[in-house]
Amino acid sequence: MRGALGTLTRKRRTDAEHNRRRILEVARAAFAADGLDLPVREIARRAGMGVATVYRHFPSRQDLISAVLAEQVARCGEEMQAALAHPDSGRALRGTILRFGERQVNDRGLNEALLGSHVAGAAFAEQRRAHAEAFARLVERARDDGAVRGQVSVEDARIALMAISSFRALPAERASSVIRRLTDLLLTGVLNEDPPEQAGTDDDVARSFGHDDRHGVRRVRRA
Repeated sequence: MRGALGTLTRKRRTDAEHNRRRILEVARAAFAADGLDLPVREIARRAGMGVATVYRHFPSRQDLISAVLAEQVARCGEEMQAALAHPDSGRALRGTILRFGERQVNDRGLNEALLGSHVAGAAFAEQRRAHAEAFARLVERARDDGAVRGQVSVEDARIALMAISSFRALPAERASSVIRRLTDLLLTGVLNEDPPEQAGTDDDVARSFGHDDRHGVRRVRRA
């Protein structure tokens, strides 16, 4: 009898942990795509669970949001530490900037909280400062290794990230091509390396401002 009760208890714990992970995975994808204002009942529907099950694991909507953001912040911290430990500082910096650009496209709702003025992001201010300091160390190391153009400073690299993040408010289909294009252009200006083939077109950038050549926006031509 005792063994059977122990097995049942372990199964319940396993099921509960599975449900919690499922809720977090669905909530992360939902918040990233649709923003943090998405109702808990919609999270439950997408997870295939009852609302009561979600609230059993996360007593309030804010608890669920905080758990999702905490995982996102932890993941970013792990990636920054891995970048600092990478033997090739130039490649590590390139990967860091590329991932930042991808997150502006794929994690729009989460970035609005963590990089914007949303109240939910305030709890992670200290971690964000730590990420910024780690990024500065990575840029300095890349400068010392000659992987960054000589005139590029840490502040210049930070401005590049700010420029990338400024486009996340565009409609999703437009933001994707424009951010990838801009990221490639900024990497070309920051790193001492041959630029990769760049995705998107100059018209994508022009249209992001609501203009095209007919309105006086001149296309940028590559040499």
